[in-house]
Amino acid sequence: MEKIWLKSYPKGIPEFVELDQYGSLAQLLEEAAERYGDLPAFENRGVRMSFSALDAESRNFAAYLQTEMDLQAGDCVAIMLPNLLQFPVTMFGILRAGLAAVNINPLYTSRELGEALEKSEAKAIVILENFASVLAEVVEGSAIDHVIIARAGDLLSFPESFVVNFALKHVQHKIPDYELENTVFFKEVLATGRDRKYIRPQLSRDDVAFLQLTGGTTGSAKLAILTHGNLLSNIAQVDAWFKQVLEEGKEIVITALPLYHIFSLMANCFLFVHLGGLCYLITNPRDMEGFVGELSKVNFSVITGVNTLYNGLLNTEGFSVLDFSHLKISLGGGMAVQEAVAERWQQVTGCVLAEAYGLTETSPAVTVNPLDLEKFNGKIGLPVPNTEIAIRDDDGRDLGVGEVGELCVRGPQVMQGYLNNLEETRAALDEDGWLRTGDVAMVDEAGFVSIVDRKKDMILVSGFNVYPNEVEQVVAAHEGVLEVAAIGVEDPSSGEVVKLCVVKKDPALTAEDVLEFCKVRLTRYKWPKHIEFYTELPKTNVGKILRRALRDKNPSG
Repeated sequence: MEKIWLKSYPKGIPEFVELDQYGSLAQLLEEAAERYGDLPAFENRGVRMSFSALDAESRNFAAYLQTEMDLQAGDCVAIMLPNLLQFPVTMFGILRAGLAAVNINPLYTSRELGEALEKSEAKAIVILENFASVLAEVVEGSAIDHVIIARAGDLLSFPESFVVNFALKHVQHKIPDYELENTVFFKEVLATGRDRKYIRPQLSRDDVAFLQLTGGTTGSAKLAILTHGNLLSNIAQVDAWFKQVLEEGKEIVITALPLYHIFSLMANCFLFVHLGGLCYLITNPRDMEGFVGELSKVNFSVITGVNTLYNGLLNTEGFSVLDFSHLKISLGGGMAVQEAVAERWQQVTGCVLAEAYGLTETSPAVTVNPLDLEKFNGKIGLPVPNTEIAIRDDDGRDLGVGEVGELCVRGPQVMQGYLNNLEETRAALDEDGWLRTGDVAMVDEAGFVSIVDRKKDMILVSGFNVYPNEVEQVVAAHEGVLEVAAIGVEDPSSGEVVKLCVVKKDPALTAEDVLEFCKVRLTRYKWPKHIEFYTELPKTNVGKILRRALRDKNPSG
């Protein structure tokens, strides 16, 4: 497709940007520490960690991995942590040791965790103690040889660190009993690492940095291979988009999306380390009153999130009276931003809620809206520099302006493929490097892209992908279920939620029975919000259940 979007680029943004400023993500941090020194890099629960401290602690963590664990260059270490200061220390430590990181949702069930560990073949894991009992159920069947246990208060100031850790275990009883071998505590890792020699590895942009979990219409977890170069390219691309608005060493970005999510990892963590900004971590954004309380403490200039987060804040008492005078950028991604939410956000904050689009497979940014918009436009924006897009029909033919087809992407941010999954890799990437996104889109005459529909049956719940086959496989295992179909239906709070259409095998089966079965086998956002019983489900002539027919009958549950 002709790059018609270039004519709509904001002034000063080039078609191509230099991508080779850094040789690795480790170098990005090391140079940021030299430039920004004692400026704050991350803050959580009232504790600020400077760039120098992040550099030192991640170096200590890396030294421990290199000297105390039998890990080789390229081995994988899993991270199962929420938004705590331990996350950036761990993540940069892994990268600086010459290893690859596997980000895992801390709320995964044992089944989901076991699948992630099996497919990544991770040799070690860093996990919050609250979730260690989940790991204990599946560690025996994995390649995990070393377990690093982090506690929530580990990097807080004394005595708060002691109080938090004690209260979680002995007062709130949030830490179930567990039995794990070859464990070491996070604080011990840092202490030991201080006395160990760190050897800087010879990293290149082609080395694997992350195996990032994603999914497919099969419902089977896949691991997108993202190199240092993929992430660094996307940082440069987005930096070019933002640099005329943001100032080095002066910005504060609110980080409520979990850092294990690719959107937050790149746009909040890596980009703002590069810019010398402060990444303000929100550990529990579901506590909206507490979230607003955190926002009242800081003059934030950037916030990123999904539609449900913005909607939740707007409907929380005290948010509308906050000081928004420093707010420059409000960026929505991960799911469609609803026009009503965007309009109200601008009314309350005075800042346009700009939508962006990306994928795990693209590190993630593909398109971003100009930051000088006067109001929400309902588009996902323009392709970022060094990025090509095409709209193609089912036969792979390129379509023109205003025509609807599958959005395809090519650029330096596109993944290398899926780990140990040649079939899925070939289905997603062609020989010329074009990624098939599975999203149906169109491009208007000004070059702005709009998402029309999703080619896949994926359900988007508050920005998180839920794959119908995975849910169906779980529910079908219930002895009282004969047939099941999982579909996405509209929801004013989370955009979409899961609805189950079930044919009973056991006449006594209830919706409560099905829900309880799901709760112990699926992460919360995958739980069905609606469960309806049918005498039969619509099918094709060969017996395939027609999910689209069910969705057409159930647009809103």
